[in-house]
Amino acid sequence: MGRIFEVRKATMFARWNKMAKQFARIAKDINMSVKSGGPDPQSNPMLRRILQNARAINMPKDKVEAAIKRASGRDATNYETVIYEGYAPHGIALLIETATDNPTRTVATVRNLMQKGGGNLGTSGSVSFMFRKMGVFRLDPTGIDQDDLELYLIDHGLDEMGESVGEKGEPQIVVRCAFEDFGRVQEALEARKISPLKAEHEYIPMAPTELSETDAAEVLALIDKLEQDDDVQSVFHTLA
Repeated sequence: MGRIFEVRKATMFARWNKMAKQFARIAKDINMSVKSGGPDPQSNPMLRRILQNARAINMPKDKVEAAIKRASGRDATNYETVIYEGYAPHGIALLIETATDNPTRTVATVRNLMQKGGGNLGTSGSVSFMFRKMGVFRLDPTGIDQDDLELYLIDHGLDEMGESVGEKGEPQIVVRCAFEDFGRVQEALEARKISPLKAEHEYIPMAPTELSETDAAEVLALIDKLEQDDDVQSVFHTLA
């Protein structure tokens, strides 16, 4: 009985930890979007997108409003986006996107995590050519005619559209476009009154690499360590 309790406790802790990380990431995104485009989502498409993402992960409204208020204040933290490049074990390329108020601290932490995980930090441009930056929208397929939506979005910058599953195994429609067309696709979906479950940019690998289960586990362990760091927003990789 005690063992079952400990497992449940560990599972709940991991879930809370993940949720806290997601909320912190959204708060940083809100900070940067408010500073660049103002606190009104009606006139700030970036903030509007981030608020959709906040709702998708059930971030409490009071936390969202507090993040907007902090970002609008004179003493708000100034974050900057810094992307680090390198390799995980077995030649898997990594792009590590961070939002930091202290790049010196962040690069030291990322380098240390990479070395401990069997990877190495590279120079700017060393692996970014292996990825394509794209806008990615994840939609609930309920009530959507996929063929009709695809034809409609082709005129608004659609690159590709397919099906996937979410973290809980729920079906999703995935819409991808060139990052330059992100705003056009966002506006097109809004015109159809479709609210994405998630909308953000992603670095898509152009030639994913397949590994054995054992080797892939080593790569995923490093990615997990990187994602747990407070300064890291996202980790993109070429693992198939």
